Order: sequence, then C-alpha cells, then structure tokens
Amino acid sequence: MLLGLTTALVATVCFGFGSVFQAGGAREAPHADRVRVGLLAALLRSWRFLLGTGLDIAGFALSIVALRTLPLFLVQAVTNASLAVTALAAARLLGARLHRADLLGIAAVVVGLTLLALGSGHAGRDHASAAFHWALLATTALMLLLTFVLARRSGNAAAVGLGLLAGVGFGVTSLAVRVLDVSGPLDVFTDPAAYGLALGGLGGYLAYALALQRGTVTAVTAAGTVSETFGPALVGVVALGDTARPGYAWCALTGFVVAVGGTFVLSRFGEVESELGLPPGPAGTVPTPAPTSPGADPGRVARTAPPCKGDLPDNTDGEVRTERQVP
Repeated sequence: MLLGLTTALVATVCFGFGSVFQAGGAREAPHADRVRVGLLAALLRSWRFLLGTGLDIAGFALSIVALRTLPLFLVQAVTNASLAVTALAAARLLGARLHRADLLGIAAVVVGLTLLALGSGHAGRDHASAAFHWALLATTALMLLLTFVLARRSGNAAAVGLGLLAGVGFGVTSLAVRVLDVSGPLDVFTDPAAYGLALGGLGGYLAYALALQRGTVTAVTAAGTVSETFGPALVGVVALGDTARPGYAWCALTGFVVAVGGTFVLSRFGEVESELGLPPGPAGTVPTPAPTSPGADPGRVARTAPPCKGDLPDNTDGEVRTERQVP
C-alpha cells in the first residue's frame, strides 16, 4: 500500500503542474467550432500544451501502480486533489495570491486525504467479466459521440458538458487500467478494455481541450471532477469489491467527501491564463472597446501616440486637436 500511495502522490504533483500548462496551450490554439485535425495540429504546435501533456503522461504512468494496488476511491481522490498542487505552484512560481478560502481548500484536501488513507482497506478484484470489459469500450464510444455533438455548440453549458465527458473518458481509463488483462501481449490486444483505455484517454483530452475553449477552467474542472472521481469510485465499490478498513468506513467516506470538497473550493486556480501572459478570453475573441466618458463624442478617436511630424494644431473647439497637413 505504501508504494501505491507514494506513486499516487507523485502523480498528483505531475497533474497539478500539467494542468497549468495545458490550460495555457489550449487558449493559444485557434477557437474550434467542431472536431477537426486542425485543432489537434494547433495543440501539437503549442509547447505549453505539449509540456502539460508530458507531465500528465508521466503522472498517468505513475498512477498505474496505484490503480493496480489501491482502492479506486482512494486513487481518484488523491489524483484529483492536484488542484492543491496547482494553487501552491501558482502562489510560489507565478505570484498568485492565496486567499482565506484557498487556504481552507488546501487544508480540506490534506485533512480529507489523511482520513481517506487511514480508512482505506485493500483493493478489490483486478479482473472482471467480459461484459464489464465490453461495457468500458461501449461507454467510451458513447462519450466520443457526445463529444462530437457538443463540439458544435458554444457557451458555458457546452463547456460543462464537455468537462463531464472528459471526466468520463479519464474515469474509463482508470477502470480499464484496473481490470486490463496483462498476462500476455495477445491478451492485451484482444481485450476490449485496452481499446477503451486508449480511446478514453485520447477522447478525454480532446473533450477537455474543447471545453477549455468554451468556458472557464473552473467550470470545466469542477464538472470533470464529478464524473472522474465519483464514477470510478462507485464502480470500484459495487463491481470490483473495493472496501474500507473494518470499522473505518466512516473515516474513508468522510475523507473522500472532504477531499473532493476541497478540490471544488480550489477549482478557481485553474484560471491561470492571466498568470501565463495570455488573453483572458477564448482564442479568437475580439477585445471589447474601452467605455467612453459621459458626453464624449463616440465618433472621435483618441490619440495613443504623439502627433506626427507635419500635423497642425486646431483650436477651433477649445480643445487641442490635430489635422494632417496635406502636401
């Protein structure tokens, strides 16, 4: 259990830093109103998105050990607490200010994970029926279909929906890692869970990138946390036999709720675009003109640079204005 918990914590650090760079990379890409190759190509040209993806891949590789040795509700709660890492990294490296609510969120995550670790028992089965494996692949296919549908919509509602779908994809990936048959290469390639794992991960990243372009990272992260954390945790308990320590079920349940609650409080730290020097709105948004003072003539354009050589003053209206001297 110690090895699995250690790898889960290191994976959380990778996910926490990765989310910062992924958010910036997604906003750098041109706004996409549908799923197309151009979006993927634009993301692959963004060093921020590539770095964030690399950290996510490293975190996923580390989390495989945890997923095979720990209950799913413990692993999902630990890895989804990566926003606490993001908050601390933003404060330390980017100069972000931690408010009282943020400190309470970090404290809730720490306390919740401590209670959860104390109350967690051994992992249940690492295998399931063939129907369970096919169900994972079918869930992934449905998630991809809904992603293509929502990609044609815009607004915060579409962003939340895509965030939920991203969480479903990542949740399927976690479940597939748990039950994947690794007894031999042939068994892996003939296992539907292996294809659910690959498509769920890729589909989750695609849905996440599309969601970031349509709404705030706070809304996307909160929605993804719901489906990625509660879904696999419930399946792990009901279908795979994950349990708490005898007599410590209350401790595990309380820790899970407190840790996830702290994650919600910290979800605003996904808003790191301004810290990275990126525009606050989605890519392609036209900046809103600054409001004029009351009574100002909307037809006049204020100068933003000194008059050019050859300009002549005009004081007919009592104000200093300039006219271009015609040669």
